[in-house]
Amino acid sequence: MARPTSVYICQSCGAQTRQFFGRCPSCGDWNSIIEQSFSSREQRLSPQKNSSELPSPRRSEEIASYIENKELKRLETGYKELDRVLGGGLVPGSLVLVGGNPGIGKSTLLLQAATSMAQKRSVLYVSAEESAQQVKLRWQRLHSTKSNLRLLAETDLDFILEEIEALKPSLAIIDSIQALHDANLSSTPGSVAQVRECSAILQRLAKKQGTALMLVGHVTKEGMLAGPKVLEHLVDAVLTFEGDRFASHRLLRAVKNRYGATHELGVFEMRGKGLFEITNPSEIFLSGESASGVATIVAYEGTRSFVVEMQGLVSATTYSSPRRTATGVGNNRLHQIIAVIEKHMSLGLSRYDCYLAVAGGLEVEEPAADLGIAAALVSSYKNLVIPSRTVLIGELGLGGQLRSVTQLEQRLQEATRLGFERAVIPKNSGLASCISKTSLKVLEASSITEALVMALDIDRELINS
Repeated sequence: MARPTSVYICQSCGAQTRQFFGRCPSCGDWNSIIEQSFSSREQRLSPQKNSSELPSPRRSEEIASYIENKELKRLETGYKELDRVLGGGLVPGSLVLVGGNPGIGKSTLLLQAATSMAQKRSVLYVSAEESAQQVKLRWQRLHSTKSNLRLLAETDLDFILEEIEALKPSLAIIDSIQALHDANLSSTPGSVAQVRECSAILQRLAKKQGTALMLVGHVTKEGMLAGPKVLEHLVDAVLTFEGDRFASHRLLRAVKNRYGATHELGVFEMRGKGLFEITNPSEIFLSGESASGVATIVAYEGTRSFVVEMQGLVSATTYSSPRRTATGVGNNRLHQIIAVIEKHMSLGLSRYDCYLAVAGGLEVEEPAADLGIAAALVSSYKNLVIPSRTVLIGELGLGGQLRSVTQLEQRLQEATRLGFERAVIPKNSGLASCISKTSLKVLEASSITEALVMALDIDRELINS
């Protein structure tokens, strides 16, 4: 037998060294390095290449001809929102990593998708954290029909590989990757070495058989996927399942996707019978109420638009340093917009506390929401109500000017579909033909002051007073 070798691995970043350090030289974490022993491993997979794979090397003309003749057939999961985030469905032989906070509904989502796909295809669900009885209880609560879903409650990697090779399923779900154990490694399940090695072996098997593989990953207290960062580079798609535990809706977001658009968003609602798709997501982000401090924007996520309410509150402070708190928007961005309002509109917000929140728990990162944020703050400060059925779209420059944003035509179409009547957009956006076709009354502005005068429908002297 080959002599075992040992290396020292950081449990935070996965860096390897040949000697022990109290502090990781790569990420700087203290007491995160442990000794890991490795032994020689048998080749689990046949070294023969799959006949469907492209031989290497080939000329560029041959590669182009191969790609044209090779159809990419996706596997539909039975849920349009999940298929949308995946880019149209699962790709055979791909690896998808699904992460989220405990109890958010990852296992429920994958169990529902597996049951739906098992009506027509072979699907294997590997439960490494729960027993078969626990999974059965959840399945009975979610479904009332029969299914051909195969269930395996096992943590040993060798046994799981044998089952996948024997069944050759179209889809295999591992819940979760941190619970798997490889007997050839001396580390405990969930360690960097175990997660990385188990994922690499499962990837080789999935690519060889053409089995779509979905891995469930844990989330750390910082909100990052647990395990080494190399795991995110190993898989083809990374999905995050988000949501407020006090709210019923859940957001499925694609952070990485080799077969589709990144930052695509799917919306679900958690009910007693499981997760249900939301066909019109804008409904959960709109309240329909008219009040001071409320502005409506059109956010663009992936390939779809969402009409979202921004809620602002400006109140006099009793402390020397006013508070600036934002939910769903970065604090630095809030500070920047407040500074632009103070400079170019002569509003003394430095003596007031400013709070900002995005309705529905959605996180808005794009600059197209700048005009809506500024309108919500000014509306609350002046105690003025923005007329209903008005959307505000535009990026705010440091000089107080409005800049055009991407996908403006799609945003206006979404606002029209939901029955909005007015839209304030940057001037010279190049959408003259689109504006003439829509029923919206489009107001073009070149500065923040001009845009807010149009949005609030008041005189310029009143807003600067």
